Amino acid sequence: MHVPLINLRRLYEDLKPDIDAAIGSVLNSGRFILGDVVAQLEQTLAHYVGTSYALGVASGTDALLLALRVIGVGQGDFVITTTFTFFATPEVIIRLGATPIFVDIEPQTYNMDPEHLDIVIKHLPPSVRSRLKAIIPVHLYGQSADMDEITGIATKYGVPVVEDLAQALGAEYKGKKVGSFGLLGGVSFFPTKNLPAFGDAGMIFTDDSTLYEKIKTYRIHGATKKYYYPDWGYNSRLDAIQAAILSVNFKHLEEWNERRKAIAAKYDAKLQAVVETPAKKHDRTHIYHQYTIRTPERDNLRKFLQEKGIETAIHYPIPCHLQPALSYLGYRGGDLPVSEKVSKEVLSLPIFQYLSEDEVDYVIDTIVGFFR
Repeated sequence: MHVPLINLRRLYEDLKPDIDAAIGSVLNSGRFILGDVVAQLEQTLAHYVGTSYALGVASGTDALLLALRVIGVGQGDFVITTTFTFFATPEVIIRLGATPIFVDIEPQTYNMDPEHLDIVIKHLPPSVRSRLKAIIPVHLYGQSADMDEITGIATKYGVPVVEDLAQALGAEYKGKKVGSFGLLGGVSFFPTKNLPAFGDAGMIFTDDSTLYEKIKTYRIHGATKKYYYPDWGYNSRLDAIQAAILSVNFKHLEEWNERRKAIAAKYDAKLQAVVETPAKKHDRTHIYHQYTIRTPERDNLRKFLQEKGIETAIHYPIPCHLQPALSYLGYRGGDLPVSEKVSKEVLSLPIFQYLSEDEVDYVIDTIVGFFR
């Protein structure tokens, strides 16, 4: 048996009539960039997340980039984030001329460790703390970071929070959806996400009307009206075909997330005796963008699964503070020990809404067999 990490063809085959009709409607309209279909999706997702506004942009990376830009992050500034994340998170900080400062993660959830966050800020030199412009918690793998603690620390030091919910649309913390806690939040609709587009796409969430209006201009080269540019911006607009596909897929998001939870529960029951299964905090939901186990035997297990036809992935093999592109920051091995240890032991298993029961059972049986 071959078990893919994800199979988007199954999604398309299931929803083909609706997706084809949605694409055809956009093609017939002749409006391919922004337009009514984008505006309607923005309204729908703002309501879903619980914010006043949502703005479609070209990617999840651009969502974070514009969010930081609109709050004034620029040359010589500093932004704190977790080291255990996809590289786009620190990348957008660097693209704006600012410097990322990394904090370590909780050993169970792999999300930003609030205690370490507080320590890092407390020990910043005054010249750095005065230019600390944002804190970016990442809701990793589909589970919220500890937002009460993080926003409390942010408030104490007078620093805004920008949420990276690229992997967590629909996840909740104490009954409230992620993306609604910070001043701004950015989500990705990359095709592998729980709510997938069929290409790159992203969205920004906020309750701030002033920031909303600024982002509307920044995503269109900085223009406030045609050919008038008070400031420079970006070409970062959500195209209408992707919005139409997302509108179809969104109708199934809750159902899909429940299916992921059911698969995760089955994995939990059968695998917790042989590997460390994902921790689930009682005050938040986990939507399992990834189902990531942990074992010192990670590399041997991955090779064994590959030989048995089971695809896996490592999210992430090198923490951001040790990436060659960021060596100029001066971090060394051992600086953020939890992230460094976790990066050597995590392994993501197949988990998507169209995974069959036979495939789930095969993954379980193969992993259990490896440890016998």
